[in-house]
Amino acid sequence: MQLQKSGIRVLGIAESCSSREKSHLCGVVMRRDLHVDGFVFGTVTVGGDDATKEILRMIRELNRQDLNLIMLSGCVIAWYNIINPSEIHTSTKIPVICVSYEESEGLVDHILLHFPGDVDRVARYQNLGERTQVALPTGYSLFARGWGLTEKEMTKACRLFTHHGKIPEPLRVARIAARSMTEYLRHETDAAI
Repeated sequence: MQLQKSGIRVLGIAESCSSREKSHLCGVVMRRDLHVDGFVFGTVTVGGDDATKEILRMIRELNRQDLNLIMLSGCVIAWYNIINPSEIHTSTKIPVICVSYEESEGLVDHILLHFPGDVDRVARYQNLGERTQVALPTGYSLFARGWGLTEKEMTKACRLFTHHGKIPEPLRVARIAARSMTEYLRHETDAAI
């Protein structure tokens, strides 16, 4: 992966939970120079298993041949709707980085508490593998997993795209847009009542 090019494009995807049933996703296409040149939106089921399928649909909808990297804000979203980054990488041939921001002892016990006996969900979570702590130039750290790129490339990408705090810019902008969409839809729903 040629991370030194200023035109490298990352698709950052983040969520904003909007209700007990649905959670909204936003994807932002951002260049290394922080120029934004694309958005895509999606919806997943809270507590469901449709996150991977919806993210793949969002990528197809973008119909971009210039994406160099996909960044996900978390592999476990929408109340244990577990993303399969390996499947996303295999389907798109684009490297995937999944980042999170807090230390964790794992989620197996939490998954089994809320989904007793759901061994498939536990297996999907365990297949994500271990996270790597990445020290950022901002003085903060994040935790990352990568598919289709080396740990060195993953670390460099996280550092290149994080300019403030610990959230990479494509994910920060995607999170803001997802929240704005959620607020807009909530307002529209309230106005219709």
